[in-house]
Amino acid sequence: MLETRIGNTTVRLVQGDITAQEVDAVVNAANSSLLGGGGVDGAIHRKGGPEILAACKALRSEEYPDGLPTGDAVATTAGDLPASAVIHTVGPRWRGGGGEEEGLLARAYRSSLEVAREEGHRTVAFPSISTGAYGYPIQRAAATAVATVMDVLHEAPDAFDEFRFVLFTEDDLESYREALERQAG
Repeated sequence: MLETRIGNTTVRLVQGDITAQEVDAVVNAANSSLLGGGGVDGAIHRKGGPEILAACKALRSEEYPDGLPTGDAVATTAGDLPASAVIHTVGPRWRGGGGEEEGLLARAYRSSLEVAREEGHRTVAFPSISTGAYGYPIQRAAATAVATVMDVLHEAPDAFDEFRFVLFTEDDLESYREALERQAG
């Protein structure tokens, strides 16, 4: 299954480049500095251009001088991306699963969707948060991500038109497909 419906929302799994998604909001797996980095974060900053960095610098100086806390989310312009906004969220670093990683990862997805809903974004694309440089195991991350999104969509069935998980590799796509089948089951 690469697509399902929850209420009035289509949940879709896509293998591809998150910076090419034509949606209202793209979620960025950011680091707490909000100033760009590697992986998804670096790609979004590079393709989106200097407007995103300028907006992030303003957020750092005005609202988040110590950085964006793990699990929180904030929106900026999308610059040159084919989206209206970028929602930056900080996922947890994997530390073996004995800490608060799962709760913080769920909070990153939930916070991002709350920001999207508050700003009226009806179509949202997410990467697999924390599974790159932060080392979160993909299957565990997929299960948490899909379960959290499904919970939010059940709580607010009319809030979104489409929700996409945009996965970089075929293996990542397969992990999310399995998690979606288990949840939709």
